[in-house]
Amino acid sequence: MFARFRRLTLAGELLVLQLAIIVVVVAAVGALSLAQSEATFDRVEGRRVTALAEQMAWNPLVRSRLGKPAPGEVLAPLVHSTQAQSGVTSVTVADAGGRTVASTDPTLIGTPLPLGDSDAAEGRGWSGHIEIDGAHELAARAPVLGETAADRGRQLGTVMIGVAAPTVWERLAGASSYLVLYLGIAVVLGVLGSWLLARRIKRQTLGMEPREITGLAEHREAMLYGIAEGVIALDPALRVTLVNEVGRRLLDLPERCVGMSLTELGIGDRLYDVLAGKREDPGAAARDAGDEIAIRGGRVLVMNRMTVVKDGRSLGSVTTLRDRTELARLERELGSFRSTTELLRAQAHEFANQLHIISGLTQMDEPDEVLRYIRVLSGHRKSLDLQVTSRIDDTAVAALVMAKSSLAAERKVRLRLSERTALPRLEPGDSADVATVTGNLVDNAIDAAAGTVGAGGGGGGGAVEAWVEVELRHDASGVEIVVRDSGPGVAPGLAHEVFARGFTTKAARGGERGIGLALTQLVCTRRGGEVAVANTSDGAVFTAHMPVGHLAHETADTADTAETEETEETEETAETMETVR
Repeated sequence: MFARFRRLTLAGELLVLQLAIIVVVVAAVGALSLAQSEATFDRVEGRRVTALAEQMAWNPLVRSRLGKPAPGEVLAPLVHSTQAQSGVTSVTVADAGGRTVASTDPTLIGTPLPLGDSDAAEGRGWSGHIEIDGAHELAARAPVLGETAADRGRQLGTVMIGVAAPTVWERLAGASSYLVLYLGIAVVLGVLGSWLLARRIKRQTLGMEPREITGLAEHREAMLYGIAEGVIALDPALRVTLVNEVGRRLLDLPERCVGMSLTELGIGDRLYDVLAGKREDPGAAARDAGDEIAIRGGRVLVMNRMTVVKDGRSLGSVTTLRDRTELARLERELGSFRSTTELLRAQAHEFANQLHIISGLTQMDEPDEVLRYIRVLSGHRKSLDLQVTSRIDDTAVAALVMAKSSLAAERKVRLRLSERTALPRLEPGDSADVATVTGNLVDNAIDAAAGTVGAGGGGGGGAVEAWVEVELRHDASGVEIVVRDSGPGVAPGLAHEVFARGFTTKAARGGERGIGLALTQLVCTRRGGEVAVANTSDGAVFTAHMPVGHLAHETADTADTAETEETEETEETAETMETVR
């Protein structure tokens, strides 16, 4: 039966519960009505039988005959007439010894009058319920006092008058018509109320039954807390309605964040725009987009936002979050290998072109031109190597700058080193971070400067030269990296958010390289440094500052050895060139 009740619909369950409540209420009202009816009967009838008993006790005939022989023969007519006139159930008269001398019930004559807990024997009246031959009566007793001078004040006997108390069924029978009416009205109102309530709940629960809602909630909890991605749901007012444990951890939210708005949670800038679905231009409507990058609490987060719409009404949005910090760390570690690969590719392309020229000059039988061309190439390479190695003692950073120089040349951008550059050898961990920041900023600058290649005035004006300048300085507070470019600069509206948004200075936004600026800020902030961007008349200037550890100074002997090897290599190259000549 319980299983059948569980299979009822929501409306059926509400109806059954309403009817059960109605039955309980009607039963309680009935019990209260019976108790009130009994109290009213005791009050009204008690007063009446008490008045009748006192009236009969003061009757001169009763007072004169009690105490004399055979009083019942004289009092019997009075007893029966009193019963007939008042409509009471019983009238009994007892003498001073408590023995019944006259009664409407002949079987009681000669028997003791039941006094119960009354104190009528002491000359006072009493009223209450008694049992006479199994009949329940409301009775009143009154003492009969003497009227003569000799008997004055002496109790001659007792008069008791009782009226039968109605049973429970008799009271219910008297009130049955009202109870049926009340029950009928209550049932109709209960059914109507249950139906209206069921409709309202159905509409609010999208037509689902309670067991379906329970199953949906269980499945939702299992899904949200069983996936590795973070999930956060917002209502149209940007208040958090749901967030799983992963999402709360990634966004660094308090445990009781549900119901709080993004502003109350301290979420702003780029992260706020992504969660709210705002466009880049102010005043634009919310939108859905693909994967977007934001930084929160030192983590690089990839976020995807979807708007939830039901029956044309917006219910809010759901955003999934993925932690890309570990991947960013791996990208940073692979940066040096990628730079080496790109350097080899660029140099292979450059050497191929140079070998083609040498081969052509050889076929043309021009040995002098071949030698002159080799001398020019060797001088240019040595000049670049000496320029970099003389100012940058850290081999990893120096190799990175040389690799970026080849890549820039391939894209027709001149990469130059500032004359103020001076960077000593760093610890391996510091060197890796400095190389990461430098590489990302240089890549971004090359992309910006390459967009101006070929642009120039008409007529006789030449093309605008594209360049990128790198400046690396070290002082007691750390390493400062300054990268300038001849590109179009950074839009003023994005200057404060370009790192959090992961943009490049290229016109095309949202590319894969955009993560480089976000990584740059992440590396700097983790070391307690900072990175900023500004516009000049020539283009954009990116400035990064990072505290570093102790320097790995080379010994004087090592430096002398390196200088000796460099001199010997120069002399050997000169001898080789002379032999070719």
